[in-house]
Amino acid sequence: MQAPSPSSILVVDDEPGILSLVKDILEDEGYEVDAVQDAESARASRRNRRPDLILLDIWMPDSDGISLLREWSESSTGDVPPVIMMSGHGTMETAVEATRLGAYDFLEKPLSTAKLLLAIRRALEAAELRRENIGLKRGTLQAPEPIGRSTIMSRLRDLIKRVAEHDTPVLITGEPGSGKELVARYLHAHSPRASGSFVRVRVAGLVGATGRTELFGAEDGPLIHYGAIEKANGGTLFLEDVADMDPELQAHLVTMLHDGTFLRTGGVTPVPMNVRIVTASRSDIGRSVAASRLREDLYYLLNVIPLAVPPLREHREDVPELVSYYIDALVTRENLPNRRLTVGAQNRLRNHRWPGNVRELINVLQRLLILGSGSVIELEAVEAALGDIPEIEPHDDEVPEFDLPLKEAREQFERAYLEYRLRRAGGSVSKVAAAAGIERTHLYRKLRGLGIDPKLSAAGSGD
Repeated sequence: MQAPSPSSILVVDDEPGILSLVKDILEDEGYEVDAVQDAESARASRRNRRPDLILLDIWMPDSDGISLLREWSESSTGDVPPVIMMSGHGTMETAVEATRLGAYDFLEKPLSTAKLLLAIRRALEAAELRRENIGLKRGTLQAPEPIGRSTIMSRLRDLIKRVAEHDTPVLITGEPGSGKELVARYLHAHSPRASGSFVRVRVAGLVGATGRTELFGAEDGPLIHYGAIEKANGGTLFLEDVADMDPELQAHLVTMLHDGTFLRTGGVTPVPMNVRIVTASRSDIGRSVAASRLREDLYYLLNVIPLAVPPLREHREDVPELVSYYIDALVTRENLPNRRLTVGAQNRLRNHRWPGNVRELINVLQRLLILGSGSVIELEAVEAALGDIPEIEPHDDEVPEFDLPLKEAREQFERAYLEYRLRRAGGSVSKVAAAAGIERTHLYRKLRGLGIDPKLSAAGSGD
């Protein structure tokens, strides 16, 4: 397993002895350290790489630390990493000004090693907590893992844990609402990069210069805007709707994945990439490649390891567990009244087809808790709630493409049919052969010809 990516610290101090000592102490603690002696070198270091934390001396020959902190806080669109100020001649006014400008802490020289390490640890923890709070606001009902005790979901969780150990790109496919982001977060949490940031970007709406800045960042002299790639430094970058990515961004992403570096908009110095790329798309992403909406070379760079999330209708036995979890979550986090479902009501939910997958289930439960009366939800209330949902045609990926030649359309149907059978059979080829009415040896040849891995297909194929 790859070792976790260490936090990076920029140390700025004009005293060589202190600079060398602090650098040695922090490297002994496992941090990556860039040590510089003046403001101009600090600017250059920060331009080359976004640090996770900055130790900044107040008195320097070319510019004082307060002025440098003010420059960063005014020019970085609020994205300044935690800053700890250091000084041997500090005053109360200086400390107050540093705090007003966003400094996390203020340490007096001579530095105490214990106090220094404690301040660094607390600053990094506070930054991580802030990121987690932002994530919670964006998705207050996010479960800690894909829920369900079915064979399909158990296999999916096991597969994610195995994949998480290897720092390679992962492409997650699945229908809308089936939980692709949850799978990506679960993968991050079980990876060596779990201590780093998880940054989610919906790339479908990113276009032109604005989109490139959002993803790759921008610089204009001393002004730096860190993009999503650098915000995820040492962690995981999750790109949603990758099949709908702007062609220009696709080209830049291909270059980055090939070279391991990228350029900010307006920049001339390559910035090293230190993130794991996880992408997600509605299946079938192959159609986007065939229609030239997604570059073929980018597809193969991203699809090193595919993960498929099954639609809820293929593991309906997990509905009671999902209902229990999300009712508790809605009651606790949304402050909704607590109500329990009768056996008949639960069975009705279990037997629903759920075209909107888990997201639809959450919406139905929310409606039942808000509009219900009393402590019990009866079957009639569930029937009424489900009756308010318009019938949805089968997902596009379940319908053969009629514009294809007959041979390709037949292969598409056979692939979808066999993957479905494998998921239902938990990956058992013999069971699929019996259900499909063909010999097992013939089925093995058919699976190889269609490029289907029974073990991977058993984990599901469907957000």
